[in-house]
Amino acid sequence: MNMSELSPLALAGLRGRLSEHEPMSRHVSWRAGGAARRAYLPADAEDLAHALQALPADEPVCVVGLGSNLLVRDGGFPGTVVFTHGALKAIALTPERLLYAEAGVAGAKVARFAALHGLRAAEFLSGIPGTVGGALAMNAGCYGGETWRIVDKVLTVDRAGAFHARTPADYDIGYRTVVRRDEGERMKDEEDRRDDGDPSSLVPHPSEEWFVAASFRLPDGDPAQARGEIRQLLQRRLETQPLDRPNAGSVFRNPQGDYAARLIEACGLKGRRSGGAMISDKHANFIVNAGGASAADIEALIDLAQRTVRERFGVDLVREVRIIGEPS
Repeated sequence: MNMSELSPLALAGLRGRLSEHEPMSRHVSWRAGGAARRAYLPADAEDLAHALQALPADEPVCVVGLGSNLLVRDGGFPGTVVFTHGALKAIALTPERLLYAEAGVAGAKVARFAALHGLRAAEFLSGIPGTVGGALAMNAGCYGGETWRIVDKVLTVDRAGAFHARTPADYDIGYRTVVRRDEGERMKDEEDRRDDGDPSSLVPHPSEEWFVAASFRLPDGDPAQARGEIRQLLQRRLETQPLDRPNAGSVFRNPQGDYAARLIEACGLKGRRSGGAMISDKHANFIVNAGGASAADIEALIDLAQRTVRERFGVDLVREVRIIGEPS
């Protein structure tokens, strides 16, 4: 391989681990899908910033935690995947009794750490099969709790490698949605230009700023009670969700005033299969890898559920899971 073929990351003198053609089925909870052209595990937050800065400006980037909310199509991802789990893993209690956690820390670990230190209101994070970064990005929640209700401030990094300290006031936060306010205003401006026929509005400008860490403000409480609630939530998950098979958690957001699982089940889709994928017969808003599923199998069931619910109930189910990459 000559120098012109080397990855820009390999030439940047970074401290993390770089791989080429990384099978993403090893890194997503569905255990299916294609490979990433490149994958990088940074040494720490500073190394992550340098890596983002080193990549070509037109290089597609996907930041991944536990891969519990992600499907990579079978043709793979034609860019660089950056892993945070195992890299951005610091967790601590600050002198102000804020709980500080980096983006790669699992939500369940945050819940346990909070309980250990006599803090309450983070128990719900034990029911979220992802990391702090993913929870922040989608305002993850369950069992009555939501991530951004307990956020005090966040640290982000942009494509140029610059860090930004932000607060909840910088974001429009809703049910499973988080959009930076200035980004939302820009997107609205682009929609207006598109309506006016401005061709420049056809160029996509996705937000390229990622969560690095967060500080959570939590009330004091009884550690034993918090641990008890965590045990109850985990038991509820075991009883109601198909945790014995690879899955990505809830596939769809719940429509207002209803439940995606109820609508899918009412359409008679529980147990429906496509190749090695199946709409769970335990919880209809879960799609499981029943053995040897491809990303295309899983996506076919996602499309089937959306189409069938729309035809029968006139409801458009919105995905919680993110789909990236190219078809095979």
